[in-house]
Amino acid sequence: MASEDGQKAGGAGGENEGAEEMVVNPWEVAVKGGGKIDYDKLIEKFGCQRLDSSLVRRVERLTSRPAHVFLRRGVFFAHRDLEEILDLYERGEKFYLYTGRGPSSEALHLGHLVPFMFTKYLQDAFKVPLVIQLTDDEKCMWKNLSVEECKRLARENAKDIIACGFDITKLSSSPTLIMLVGKLFGCAFYENMVRVSKCVTFNKVVGIFGFTPEDHIGKISFPPVQAVPSFPSSFPHLFSGNDNLRCLIPCAIDQGCCSRIGYQKPALIESSFFPALQGETGKMSASDPNSAIYVTDSAKDIKNKVNRYAFSGGRDSIELHRKYGANLEVDIPIKYLGFFLEDDDELEHIKTEYGAGRMLTGEVKKRLIEVLSEMVERHCKARAAVTDEMVDAFMAVRPLPNMFS
Repeated sequence: MASEDGQKAGGAGGENEGAEEMVVNPWEVAVKGGGKIDYDKLIEKFGCQRLDSSLVRRVERLTSRPAHVFLRRGVFFAHRDLEEILDLYERGEKFYLYTGRGPSSEALHLGHLVPFMFTKYLQDAFKVPLVIQLTDDEKCMWKNLSVEECKRLARENAKDIIACGFDITKLSSSPTLIMLVGKLFGCAFYENMVRVSKCVTFNKVVGIFGFTPEDHIGKISFPPVQAVPSFPSSFPHLFSGNDNLRCLIPCAIDQGCCSRIGYQKPALIESSFFPALQGETGKMSASDPNSAIYVTDSAKDIKNKVNRYAFSGGRDSIELHRKYGANLEVDIPIKYLGFFLEDDDELEHIKTEYGAGRMLTGEVKKRLIEVLSEMVERHCKARAAVTDEMVDAFMAVRPLPNMFS
């Protein structure tokens, strides 16, 4: 999903003199010198707004349910036009959700699950349709993978996505479509790709994604493929006669969407990056198995990774730790508990005790190991129940009941 704004932040000159340069796009997240991501700068560059507590309370009021932990703790921290989506919902109008995954590996790590866990909450809360795009074609272009292997990985990833709780039986209230791009190149989908392609110059796409003369044309032509699912006319079999239906995209802030083709632009609700075990310097990396907890990791693997690799904000000695307490700003176990420990009171207790030095790093890591082991075990059981027939059903091109009259 390409943004019309440039995806590089920082640089030199004026107030930014000496600032570290950030490179943030769908394929790379890096800060020169190994610094931290400046989210305020990204908000400014991408034309977003902070998601404040008043919006969170409004979501709770409209849906009559508590806000998701990712929402109330600021994991999803920025938005574009979310107020407009809530306005139309309050008027009794519908919208739809769109998110996706580029299938480049068999196993997903916990960072991959975050957008799908949150999207599942949004779908249940607002009772709206959902389109999940698996960009098998993208990974064929960016990775050294064959078309056939990308399609196989997409089906394997679909099982992990379905295991997040998506229900094929909710066809009449909040249906879900998981689509392989290669299967959905229908006439309307392709026509919208052409429209988007005409609106984006070569110079603009180079500025957005950093393409070079050595990149093949498949990469350069790919961004419209990710953009057009945010336009309902791309799916006449799903949203026939509802070309003005609004779209809400839950995504990381390295994603965005362009629209200058006559349709309403999609709204965005954006998350921070899930940090690597070694520290908060960007996204977890599938290329480094020790940077991430995978949904295929055993309880023993999780314990070993957390104890050996999870960066601690604790002090160098027990004496110093008791005296000064932990630095919670850099502590990865605390950050992971902020994502996955449901109990707000327990999280605050741990942060207070650990920050004051009364709780040690080993105790915090022990609690995180318990939380992650239970979470991964639940996911594995849910995934084991997902059959190939269920994947086929989610991927089947099917008309929806008339939900929008």
